[in-house]
Amino acid sequence: MEDHTRGSVEDNQVSEEEHSVINPAILYWGTPVVLITTLNEDGSPNIAPMSSAFWLGNFCVLGLAKYSKTTANLLRTKQCVLNLPSEDGAQYVNAIARTTGSDPVPERKINLGYTHLKDKFGAAGLTQQDSDLVAPPRIKQCPVQMEAEYLNELDMGFAVVIQVVVRRIHVIDKLRLPGHANRIDANSWKPLIMSFQKLYGLRSGEVLDSRLAEINEELYRR
Repeated sequence: MEDHTRGSVEDNQVSEEEHSVINPAILYWGTPVVLITTLNEDGSPNIAPMSSAFWLGNFCVLGLAKYSKTTANLLRTKQCVLNLPSEDGAQYVNAIARTTGSDPVPERKINLGYTHLKDKFGAAGLTQQDSDLVAPPRIKQCPVQMEAEYLNELDMGFAVVIQVVVRRIHVIDKLRLPGHANRIDANSWKPLIMSFQKLYGLRSGEVLDSRLAEINEELYRR
């Protein structure tokens, strides 16, 4: 009998290429885009696109700029909604990229080309939905919406790491795994991913030219 084992292993070996030492200004290897909604002092909603987030159980850790309006809102109100756009929602992110709810615009953001924008829902063509347990609204166009509350924070100097607990999760039915009450069909979920400021689909590659990618990465160097 012919032995095909050795050939198949050799064919699938990964080439061992040489490595180089580099020092990137940012380390955005690739994480889902989150549109965070919070409430301003006057009760109006604010939206911030970000991607420095990860989940453990029903807890989420958010890495936010210290001078961000979203950071100020979240620390003041202790509430937010984490809205996850799918890969076909990249245009919503671009519409409000390089904008801030802060007025005046912080000097750091001016240097990155940001401008003040009050009505981000209107500018992006997004629709508000009432939340069940928190005051900030959900974003209807996002297939995943997580209502969350503040737990604690870690000051990192230029940034703040904020831990929140997810209190309620809303998903469109298309994402639910048939036959299961509380599971997501991973084959149906197509998150929008940010990698080094560019916007990608999990399976479809780069989906849209990112406005954030127009910023010189060296401006982020600390």
